[in-house]
Amino acid sequence: MARAIWGGALNFGLVTVPVELYSATQDHTVHFRQFQRGTSDRIRYRRVNERTGEEVPYDQIVKGYDLGGDEYVIIEPEELEEIAPGRSRTIDIDAFVDLDQIDPIYFQKTYWLAPAKEEFGRAYTLLLEAMDRTNRAGLARFVMRGKEYLAAVRAGEGVLVLNTLLFPEDIREPAKEISKLPAPGQARPKEIDMAVSLIESMADDWKPEEHHDTYTERVMRLIEDKREGRTVTPAESPPEATKVVDLFEALSRSVESRKGKGKKPEPAGRDEQAEQELSELSKPELERMARELGVKGRSKMNRAELEKAVRQAGRQQRRRPAS
Repeated sequence: MARAIWGGALNFGLVTVPVELYSATQDHTVHFRQFQRGTSDRIRYRRVNERTGEEVPYDQIVKGYDLGGDEYVIIEPEELEEIAPGRSRTIDIDAFVDLDQIDPIYFQKTYWLAPAKEEFGRAYTLLLEAMDRTNRAGLARFVMRGKEYLAAVRAGEGVLVLNTLLFPEDIREPAKEISKLPAPGQARPKEIDMAVSLIESMADDWKPEEHHDTYTERVMRLIEDKREGRTVTPAESPPEATKVVDLFEALSRSVESRKGKGKKPEPAGRDEQAEQELSELSKPELERMARELGVKGRSKMNRAELEKAVRQAGRQQRRRPAS
């Protein structure tokens, strides 16, 4: 059971709802310890004075702001505490904006808001349903753990969601940061039309349960293989980038391969041709076919394994008598 990490009140207009804040996400990254190669000796880090080489106690460490040219402004921890915002007990909604107007780049971290007690459920539901109907998010500021946050409160599925937002100062401008961005208008109209056709042919509903962290799965498989003394199979090399001169041809072939989807199984005389076409499909296309054919364990397969599984499943489907 999740534990609340903040408690206070959510205010909008004259309505106040006591709420609790819960983390909506968790880190599932595989964490490692560090060792010296060839030994079982752990590697640890210490805070060391770079001039004397001596370890410095934590209570003797202060912060310094770099002015450049080896000049620093030294700040004591107490000085930062004096100007830190007080611990906020309220999330005050200042305005409601259309949720679609908030660029996803501003979203930082996601939390759930729940009523502090069952007796506050009516006011909580009122705000939840009203925001869901209007597709608006409430913009607010609140303080947590000594830091002030800009936040968007919005309706989720049966729960109010609070997203901490980045400030405009946190967002970089791509035109200023990246020198290799192409000038607009370089793609030809035919290429754009073909790319649009490809995108439309690959359109699907968002189904988060079908997407998994395959890298973490491979890391855990690597750990298990090494623990059991099994041979470790290296990952498949990524495909080479499409050459500029072949861009239109690549798009055309992609669209044609998508057109073949959804057709009835090919006659037995064309089995060889159908299987040959599998070698021309990308891994995402093979994953989609594997899903449609009901191939199990497809999320853990590399491209070669997917092609083999799809080929076998396709043969089995073609052998079945028509109903």
